[in-house]
Amino acid sequence: MTYLVYWSFLSKESFNDEFDFIFLKWNLEEVSKFIKLVEMAIERLAIRPEIGKYSKEKEIYSFVISKQTALFYRINKFHNQIELILFWNNSKNPADLIKLL
Repeated sequence: MTYLVYWSFLSKESFNDEFDFIFLKWNLEEVSKFIKLVEMAIERLAIRPEIGKYSKEKEIYSFVISKQTALFYRINKFHNQIELILFWNNSKNPADLIKLL
């Protein structure tokens, strides 16, 4: 069974921030690679949402998209939905991550 994937406002914002960061630091080719990695990750999660690492404390999952980026999400099994919460650049301050989640 495939889960429906929904993007929260924060996930859209953080995706765009990561997109901009990659474009400014590298180039459009690297941005394209990032987008493909995100698409593949979401496709995998839609099929097997529990492959991410679960945090009981926050009741969310995390999934490593690349060495630089992680995706945080929730699963609603009752409605077969995945809510994307946040794309996180792993080089940022972890204290900021805790505030956002």
